[in-house]
Amino acid sequence: MSGVGVGLGRQAGGMRLFDAHCHLQDQRISAVAPQLIRTALDSGVQRFAVNGVSEADWHIVKQMGDEYPSIIPCFGLHPWFVAERSPNWHKSLREFLAETPVAAVGEIGLDKGSRGKMIDFTEQIDVLRQQLQLSKELKKPVSIHCVRAYGDLLQIMSSTGPFPEGAILHSYMGSAELVSGFAKLGSYFSFSGFLTSMKPQKAKKILKSVPKDRILIETDAPDGLPTVNSSSLIPIPDVASKGESEDQFTNSAAEETSLSREALNHPANIHNVLSYVATLLEMPEEEVAELSFQNAMRLFSYPGSKISSDG
Repeated sequence: MSGVGVGLGRQAGGMRLFDAHCHLQDQRISAVAPQLIRTALDSGVQRFAVNGVSEADWHIVKQMGDEYPSIIPCFGLHPWFVAERSPNWHKSLREFLAETPVAAVGEIGLDKGSRGKMIDFTEQIDVLRQQLQLSKELKKPVSIHCVRAYGDLLQIMSSTGPFPEGAILHSYMGSAELVSGFAKLGSYFSFSGFLTSMKPQKAKKILKSVPKDRILIETDAPDGLPTVNSSSLIPIPDVASKGESEDQFTNSAAEETSLSREALNHPANIHNVLSYVATLLEMPEEEVAELSFQNAMRLFSYPGSKISSDG
């Protein structure tokens, strides 16, 4: 990629941002990932935690982490892909993490949503427990997906925790009442554009309940597009013009999200998440940006990480 956008982000207006959870390896945007990374870096995003979701994409995430100093690779088995795991999935995951000391664990989790309901919940729990234990054993932070199963998740984390290296509840949509229980176990709460789909008063109550040293922001790109301030969203490059088949793109997007190309998310849109979170917290954007940046830097400074090696 000729070194384009491989460095760390330049500060935009003095703000430093950290996308705590995204999927730049996703086939819907992978063909234009170099451009999306460069756009985000130029806007002040200095780091991206890129989460693998199955055995099929761990090698792509690893390659991205090797190529871009700004990318923190994460390997995990997402609940949607539990049914198609190989018999050797856990051994393979352990090997990826051993061969990639800079990596964290994720995305793992529980899902009782429309897609998650098709996956045996007992299997989801078993796979989740194994990965939580692995993150503890390896002293790595872990990024957790949860849809309509926060009570189950808290119970499982209580029996396997605490998590001194940190557990990211990504795109947190659980209740404010559950925050203290998760926080006591070592959880961080990451907010994405999905927060804009909630009633503002409920979203505000959740945000206000989270300890300031536990707040993160993310995009969950290519999903999680904010529904507010859409006019200021940075256009996504035309995938078809970058060597990706239009039919291939359209089909994969339709299968996964039913979203049009224009509705796909990317990391530079974290500014919209920041603006919304800052408004609800009644804090300056610069303060929330630096707060969430420092929280993410602390979380991802485990031994062997890129941040740790930066000194």
